[in-house]
Amino acid sequence: MKVTTVAEMRAMDNTAITKYHKPAATLMENAGHAAYQVIKKEFGLKNKKFVVVCGGGNNGGDGFVVARKLHSDGARVTVLLLSKKDKYEGAARQNLDMLSGLPIPVKEVSTITKMKKDTANSDCIVDAIFGTGLARNVEGIYRDVIEAINKSKKIVFSLDIASGINGDSGQEMGISIKADYTITFGLPKIGNLLYPGYARGGKLYISHISFPPALYNAATIKTGLTPLSPLPERKPDTSKMDYGPVLVIAGAANYYWAPYASAYSVLKAGGGYVFLACPESIAPVVAKKGREIVFQPMPETDTGSIALIAKDKLLELAARVKMVVIGPGLSLNEETQQLVRELTQKIDKPLLVDGDGITAIARDTDILQYRKAKTILTPHLGEMSRLTGEERRDIEKDRLAVLREAARKLNSIVVMKGPHSLIGYPDGKVFINASGTTGGQAGMATAGSGDVLNGTIAAMYCLELKLEEAVRMGVFMHGIAGDIAAVKKGADGMTARDILNNLPYAVKNYRKNFTQIAANYYNSLFTV
Repeated sequence: MKVTTVAEMRAMDNTAITKYHKPAATLMENAGHAAYQVIKKEFGLKNKKFVVVCGGGNNGGDGFVVARKLHSDGARVTVLLLSKKDKYEGAARQNLDMLSGLPIPVKEVSTITKMKKDTANSDCIVDAIFGTGLARNVEGIYRDVIEAINKSKKIVFSLDIASGINGDSGQEMGISIKADYTITFGLPKIGNLLYPGYARGGKLYISHISFPPALYNAATIKTGLTPLSPLPERKPDTSKMDYGPVLVIAGAANYYWAPYASAYSVLKAGGGYVFLACPESIAPVVAKKGREIVFQPMPETDTGSIALIAKDKLLELAARVKMVVIGPGLSLNEETQQLVRELTQKIDKPLLVDGDGITAIARDTDILQYRKAKTILTPHLGEMSRLTGEERRDIEKDRLAVLREAARKLNSIVVMKGPHSLIGYPDGKVFINASGTTGGQAGMATAGSGDVLNGTIAAMYCLELKLEEAVRMGVFMHGIAGDIAAVKKGADGMTARDILNNLPYAVKNYRKNFTQIAANYYNSLFTV
């Protein structure tokens, strides 16, 4: 499913009106009807009292339609206006006028005290305040209203997006509604799916509001939810080498988890054979836990990291494998950092760079332009800052734009790790991963979980998915493993080891239930 920016959605609305001759009033009617259907399904209408809080734009107009629909089905409705009646225009004005002949109280909010009385006497609140076009912080009466709604503890349905959330970034603009349900129109907006907006929106419904598929499937929309791919069949007449090998170059003195997890997750997620090149002093320690790994002890620097003289041996190993992972726990030793840069230039296999490897690459990103094979970078926010030179706060303001530009300039597939990780490609496409929504997301904020992701991506590639698919499915499967771990242990007690140990169950469940998973897509995303 595609995901849009605010500007893309406005363009879709305009095309629907001008090319497909769908009047703005019809689109507003369809949006309001979809929201009404969700409210009826999720909350019910009989003997229920609703307050619909409407801002001064088209989102308020959607609210007027909802109010009329609720009233027509027997609910008791009060409409609160955050703008003067004579300020409404177009389709919003038409729908406000329709309310005038109905026994629905329509009140301009002059004081918070009066508004609180209405909400206190209601069972449910419909948030039709801002919609997706908010570009500045919420202030004045709007801030007071949102604060009062949140304090009311009533069930809240938001129209298009939780008011106060930026539609392009998911960032909170000073304050935002905490909704129980959101009904978004046309397509989901980026702000519906990125945190904190995703968490503020509650259960998310989508209505295409009668847009033709040519609009919402357009190739010009380059952001989407991760498309799910079936895993190739694992045939009985194959060998370990049919699912590998992978070379992992990782580890340094006192860094035992990163090399172990990055290598062992290859095997746990479906890979058949993995080499681990690590400093010779830590190999015996890691081997106690990962006996199925094939160890390649390497000469060390005086600080216990892999020495530059290991370069030729590592290049020889890289020539024998399907894919190379480099960087986890390698340390910031300057000699080892130089080794990473030289290997990156020479390795002619798909290369995943993580952790300390990203720090090394960040000092000379030009080397990525000359690689013959494809490169995958898996930075967290701090590492993304190093790669791009952007401040973290600026990245958070527009993660997709920063990611899209980074993938292009670095000529790499870039996985920006975090809640709802983003996968960017050099051609401008970006996918939002939404696995991990049943509790795994919070629990995966733990040391070492990114190391498990490295091997999971490599395993998907070893299962014969194309590299572009393997990256997306590795991120997805990693999130599913986190979900399973969260169900078993809870988010507070999860460790990266729990994610690692649940990878086989994630893959097994995905294979067994692919049709059902693909049909339902994500358990927190519904179409109306």
